[in-house]
Amino acid sequence: MSPRAWIHRCLLPHWLKDQCPDHEHPHRRRFTAVYRRKRGIVKNVWIASGLVMAAQGSLALVVALVLGTTFLSFVILDETG
Repeated sequence: MSPRAWIHRCLLPHWLKDQCPDHEHPHRRRFTAVYRRKRGIVKNVWIASGLVMAAQGSLALVVALVLGTTFLSFVILDETG
């Protein structure tokens, strides 16, 4: 038995190995398809925002975009909706 298999079997929780959402786990939403889709949207928003930041180069615009993009990311990944 390899050391990695031993670690997975003995030390790590079972949900980490099979990647299925456990209803009692506090972070089970991270393993759902809906949350992964939201993370993809957030990734694309950050890429677009980064391209605008790189194209403009104004410190005031960069700060405003970072704050706005952070807020938008939290809104998208919010669990209440």
